[in-house]
Amino acid sequence: MTTDTTGTAARDGEPRRGGPADSPFVRACRREPGPHTPVWFMRQAGRSLPEYREIRANVPMLESCRRPDLVTEITLQPVRRHGVDAAILFSDIVVPVAAAGIDLDIVPGTGPVVAEPVRTAADVERINPIGRDDVSYVDEAVRLLVAELGDTPLIGFAGAPFTLASYLVEGGPSRTHAKTKALMYGDPELWHALCARLAEVTLAFLRVQVDAGVSAVQLFDSWAGALSEADYRRYVLPHSAHVLAGLAGAGIPRIHFGVGTAELLGAMGEAGADVVGVDWRTPLDVATRRIGPDKAVQGNLDPAVLLAPWPVVEAAVRRILDEGRAAPGHVFNLGHGVLPETDPEVLTRVVALVHELSARPAA
Repeated sequence: MTTDTTGTAARDGEPRRGGPADSPFVRACRREPGPHTPVWFMRQAGRSLPEYREIRANVPMLESCRRPDLVTEITLQPVRRHGVDAAILFSDIVVPVAAAGIDLDIVPGTGPVVAEPVRTAADVERINPIGRDDVSYVDEAVRLLVAELGDTPLIGFAGAPFTLASYLVEGGPSRTHAKTKALMYGDPELWHALCARLAEVTLAFLRVQVDAGVSAVQLFDSWAGALSEADYRRYVLPHSAHVLAGLAGAGIPRIHFGVGTAELLGAMGEAGADVVGVDWRTPLDVATRRIGPDKAVQGNLDPAVLLAPWPVVEAAVRRILDEGRAAPGHVFNLGHGVLPETDPEVLTRVVALVHELSARPAA
């Protein structure tokens, strides 16, 4: 699969020079030197920004993800505000699942809630394949954003099969993932059928974004940390690997991230991403040893540190940049998403500090 959009893959499969493809973010993902360590924040598109809360007032989450005008504006807000090195598409991990025919809603204060949780093979069959027409609003939003962002890369967004399966089996968020594990252990055949179906939906969703012009993609496996390494390798890795392998010809970096995945980092690297996201629990130099020398890393400031006095924040940023030097490429980020109570000015200062401390002389 190739595209002809500046900053993504050229028709010969080689990345174009100039534009997003030569940005500090994409260069770091490819383990190439750049002018500074790039920085962006997970959940940067909203939550802590007053302009986000204003534009989202009285607009349900799923509706906001389906309106290209809102997606475009919300995605651009943190780029304007903070000067981050990359934008990430404003969306939600259940958007493609809803497009696949699953009756669900994103309930404020709760999260995704599924009307009929998956229990049987017939339930799996209800998950339909999707194509561009099913998520045409995402295609339109990405094209609008690529035009607006210019040299700033846009990161595509999708949830990984395990996390999507957990929502569908549990019927909503879960702290224990007990129903998910009960299905996984008790009916492996049904489990793999469910994850295989979700992997195809996720891959199709990401391909729409790639064809529309994103410069990188991130596959979020938010709940993978609930598993042992053995269970991850048996029940999850093949399906995440299928998604990432399906994008291997796109000519753009692939990022893979999960929470609480210290013991899974090596296996997650094996899934096929170019960059492995690391949460705040594992120092980046330690993570690099677990992942291996052929992957860049992303992370990993504890989001709660941003609520501390500035000297504490600055010290933590310096430490993470130091630890990140052990990796062949480092994208500065949080170890999870921005907390809603975060002062936006602190985020802006962090971006400036990362750029200042990591600035490299021109070759």
